[in-house]
Amino acid sequence: MTARRRRDDTSEGVSAWSGHPYPLGAAHDGRGTNFAVFSEVAEHVELVLVDDEDRHTAVALTEVDGFVWHGYLPGVGPGQRYGYRVHGPWDPGLGQRCNPAKLLLDPYSRAVDGQVDNHASLFERTPGRPSPGDSAGHTMLGVVTDPHFDWGDDRPPLRPYADTVVYEAHVRGLTRTHPAVPPELRGTYAGLAHPAVIEHLTALGVTAVELMPVHQYVQDGVLLDRGLSNYWGYNTIGFFAPHNAYAARGTRGEQVDEFKAMVKALHAAGLEVILDVVYNHTAEGNERGPTLSFRGIDNASYYRLVDGDWGHYYDTTGTGNSLLMRHPYVLQLIMDSLRYWVTEMHVDGFRFDLAATLARQFHEVDRLSAFFDLIQQDPVISRVKLIAEPWDLGEGGYQVGNFPQLWSEWNGKYRDAVRDFWRGEPGSLGEFASRLTGSSDLYAHSRRRPRASVNFVTAHDGFTLRDLVSYNDKHNEANGEGDRDGESHNRSWNCGAEGETRDPAVLRLRARQQRNLLATLLLSQGIPMLCHGDELGRTQRGNNNAYCQDNELSWIDWRLTDEQRALADFTRRLIGLRAAHPVLRRRRFFQGETATRPEQPLPDLVWLLPDGREMSDQDWQRPDAHSLAAFLNGDAIAEPDRCGAPVVDDSFLLLFNAYWEPVEFRLPEPAYGERWTTLIDTSELQGPPDESEHKADTVLLVERRSLVLLSRPSRP
Repeated sequence: MTARRRRDDTSEGVSAWSGHPYPLGAAHDGRGTNFAVFSEVAEHVELVLVDDEDRHTAVALTEVDGFVWHGYLPGVGPGQRYGYRVHGPWDPGLGQRCNPAKLLLDPYSRAVDGQVDNHASLFERTPGRPSPGDSAGHTMLGVVTDPHFDWGDDRPPLRPYADTVVYEAHVRGLTRTHPAVPPELRGTYAGLAHPAVIEHLTALGVTAVELMPVHQYVQDGVLLDRGLSNYWGYNTIGFFAPHNAYAARGTRGEQVDEFKAMVKALHAAGLEVILDVVYNHTAEGNERGPTLSFRGIDNASYYRLVDGDWGHYYDTTGTGNSLLMRHPYVLQLIMDSLRYWVTEMHVDGFRFDLAATLARQFHEVDRLSAFFDLIQQDPVISRVKLIAEPWDLGEGGYQVGNFPQLWSEWNGKYRDAVRDFWRGEPGSLGEFASRLTGSSDLYAHSRRRPRASVNFVTAHDGFTLRDLVSYNDKHNEANGEGDRDGESHNRSWNCGAEGETRDPAVLRLRARQQRNLLATLLLSQGIPMLCHGDELGRTQRGNNNAYCQDNELSWIDWRLTDEQRALADFTRRLIGLRAAHPVLRRRRFFQGETATRPEQPLPDLVWLLPDGREMSDQDWQRPDAHSLAAFLNGDAIAEPDRCGAPVVDDSFLLLFNAYWEPVEFRLPEPAYGERWTTLIDTSELQGPPDESEHKADTVLLVERRSLVLLSRPSRP
């Protein structure tokens, strides 16, 4: 298809029935398709049908109802490609950017065919200069889809928050090199649904797969010019369409069925599917970006513009634009999209990228904004898992702890505190203890529970776990930005050598530090989140901003060493312990109170010094303190199970030693427990501990920079 095809447009013999203004998008009913698109500013709208020979047929949509232009075409069905041309004012100074030379993607497209090619015609004309030409042939097209799919007996796993272990994954990166996945399926939805991949996830014990963006996104021209690509996908253009490059079997609607089949397979294995969604901005960028959809349809309705300077975009996301979260059709777009992914695609929850922007109804972040009100009252969305990335780049954008009750949050304070503690930062003890026990200081004031905190040490954005203990500095040269991109303050420690090394002492310490961080994460109160491949020691060779690296640097390398297999086994053991013991995943915060049973007068949580004494206020303030113990009283969970019966569990001692020398810990007096059994010892190179028993009031040597988990049975 070339731009000259624009001149072949014809509407001879083709006219639309009046159709309906709802639903928005292209809705096939078995006999034809209803098309509906919102534009308050349009003066005339053409629906453009594109056939298999790339010939265009333009159909005028003459019916308009409440700013929705609509028409019904009998005989048009699944697989039909289409776009829109919107005729209207072009006055950027007033925020008006209609240009019928742009072939525009339907914001409600359920599937998308093609990708942009960075041609000049995609961009705005310059006042006083001729138009750069027609964008047909250089942009994406919507596809009419068949809504029918055999879901069989598919049911959402409905895993309680407290029992959830999230696994953040990338569709392509997780499966691209997996030897058991057929080559033609690697890097696709079908590849992720392959039994070998699902078996790894279920054997590991995670309960939810959080997929990095799978909404249709756009490749950045500047990255393509460097020979790179937008790998992460935080550049959305289609909020209803699964990204077509992840489809193994076609892009004319086949990607929709392939995505559904993936969800069905994950559900059958007991795994929830959570989508990382980017509703805060679109791929059109600022006024210098391409015109692909929203900008050409109704710029001032979809985007937040600078007050008094409507030719520029108000940006709190760092991407060039932000959606206008007080416009009713923007809010409708987001809510319609969320409901579609739950009801039609059967996903189980969402992680909202830069969610603070969604709360900016005007300029400030407002927890009483219309967006939160709509979520709260919606009978579909209010019942799935909702996770916020609780910050953006605007003023007052850091909002950890401030989201409403329904929400869980990525807890950036948890990440920072755990990293600081294990690298031996002075004065990190008190913050570490707060994060370990669920961050009640952040969430309890609004009557939220530990599940409000999504705990993580690493995520897609930043170092991998292995790199966190292998590099002091970022090494992003491969990104082509002179190593200027990415975070410079990573709270990382290379354990004595920068990057790859053969020093056995450094390698042993790095392996131990990875075990320390994993054990802390999975033994903390709240919802743990693993970054894909961390259980396998995945490295990005020090790149902490691999957003543009769709290659071996970012993909999981499934050629595993014995050490990597041992780390996976260690992670599996930790997740199994968490699943087996309610005291390690409490639904309520610790209170420091005694059990209700008189024969068990101990508090639910006790902090101890290495010498066995209880921690005092002064002990928490010591900058040189790097070791402590926590007693978790399984006899004092004080919360019923789902059937209303009281929960009693084993009790645990967690011994933390982030000091650079071994430390002797005196086990507490017999009232806490007569005998303790070792379940986890991160100082050990591999394999399970010997489960040796230790008597009360005796001394246990905890090796330098290591963690020991001890247990004693519940009392009758």
